[in-house]
Amino acid sequence: MSAKTLLKVSGLKVAYGGIQAVKGVDFEVREGELVSLIGSNGAGKTTTMKAITGTLPPLAGDIEFLGKSIKGRGAWDLVSEGLVMVPEGRGVFTRMTITENLQIGAFIRNDKDGIAQDIERVFTTFPRLKERATQLAGTMSGGEQQMLAMGRALMARPKVLLLDEPSMGLSPIMVDKIFEVVQEVYKQGVTILLVEQNASRALQLADRGYVMESGLITMTGEAKVMLSDPKVRAAYLGE
Repeated sequence: MSAKTLLKVSGLKVAYGGIQAVKGVDFEVREGELVSLIGSNGAGKTTTMKAITGTLPPLAGDIEFLGKSIKGRGAWDLVSEGLVMVPEGRGVFTRMTITENLQIGAFIRNDKDGIAQDIERVFTTFPRLKERATQLAGTMSGGEQQMLAMGRALMARPKVLLLDEPSMGLSPIMVDKIFEVVQEVYKQGVTILLVEQNASRALQLADRGYVMESGLITMTGEAKVMLSDPKVRAAYLGE
């Protein structure tokens, strides 16, 4: 029996700053999958993510989450249903401590004991955050802030976690660490949609992949097959 579809995007069109950035895309994410959406800068990946999470209104098409249309719903609303995004640029609360940032991730919950347990779980996944639990988030490195943004998203207990360019702007060592963490979170049973310019790393982790070019999905398939596809290798893996 195939896994149930948690997130389904159909015929999605989105305009951004007067330009149609997404021109009618279809894709889906099934329960327990890690799906990668790859493509060069300006392909429309982040615009697609913003439309899914309700921060940009679609021009046309539909977005379904857990079998219901969520088009036009606000981001705050969707978090409580289990659709949670770690945005490009991280967006941590710089004047709050690491622990306070994690507590804010659980703002939709009121199970005090569960929240405390989940903070400990985040600290186990990200030991570096535990060492610095009382440090202000704004004083951390970019990689540490990325870990914090991911930990904060996990505090909402997502059914689908959307990651937008988690490796962007990080040192090679930190990129390795972030991809290890993505894999760890996936192994814990979290369904993930990963948008990433680092196509090679994204496809190595994923079950399935979609290639986006100029606002359209131009290729889809099993990630392992795509990794060895000459067209993908030429366009995105620098070969």
